[in-house]
Amino acid sequence: MGKLQSKISFHTSKYRADGSVEETGPVRAVWQHSPVHTDTVTSVAALRPDLCVSGGRDKSVAVCSWRSGAVLQRFVGHEREVTKVAPALDSNRVFSASRDKTVMMWELHRTAGPSQHFPGHDLVVTGLAVSPDASQLCTGSRDNTVCKWDTETGECLGRAAISRNLVTHLCWVPGEPYVIQTSEDKTIRIWDSRELRVAHTFPAKRHIQTYCDVSRDGRFCLSSSSGSAGEGGEATLWDLRQTRNQVHEYKGHFQTTTSCIFLPQGPAHTPSIATSSYDSTVKVWDRDTGGR
Repeated sequence: MGKLQSKISFHTSKYRADGSVEETGPVRAVWQHSPVHTDTVTSVAALRPDLCVSGGRDKSVAVCSWRSGAVLQRFVGHEREVTKVAPALDSNRVFSASRDKTVMMWELHRTAGPSQHFPGHDLVVTGLAVSPDASQLCTGSRDNTVCKWDTETGECLGRAAISRNLVTHLCWVPGEPYVIQTSEDKTIRIWDSRELRVAHTFPAKRHIQTYCDVSRDGRFCLSSSSGSAGEGGEATLWDLRQTRNQVHEYKGHFQTTTSCIFLPQGPAHTPSIATSSYDSTVKVWDRDTGGR
């Protein structure tokens, strides 16, 4: 981000599930921005319809305009690279996790440093999930623990440890007291945040689970897998209601799938998801059929 540039691609291709390619003609401009961070960007999240927040290896957190690329605010306080960022919905609060083992809470329009610290993990913090009312925060780490915090006081309200549970990502289920977690032990867990206990564990996958997301209606969960040379790298759709079974797999990446998200659904569009990978591609899939 930073200085705004635009590039127009006059031809694009639609990649089908069978590997064939269909030329679809002109597409709208792709907006590109000059760098906001001085090193690798490690995490980005939507803050508001017009704002995003990002974290980087330069130890900073930046709030930027999607459209103009202007940096509206920069937060500096971590001693090592920022690993995750997460906004609190309908709030001016932004949370960041770091390799320095801490989590910080920042307030938009506040310049006096973080408004709250959450120390307590023994290794790098790799997961952040904010409750819908922004009163609680769940964090996960490579120290095999998940912690729950009071965002007002910074008090740790609970800590749970599971052997080999190296957390890779956390996300809160909208409107529910549940938190989804992916792990290097190849499992996806549902935590009940009220008692900080595991309420459900999905069947283990063949590869490390790298990321997770939950649909806005709270019905489905996505997870993504590590992989290489065409093995693994899939995203998986899970049912969060009733059966809690695997619904679909989305296969097509040749290396680790680093993230997976549910895309906003317009009135005339079918439900879609997007995945990104170390193979330098981003793919958009039909959620219900698995087609691209």
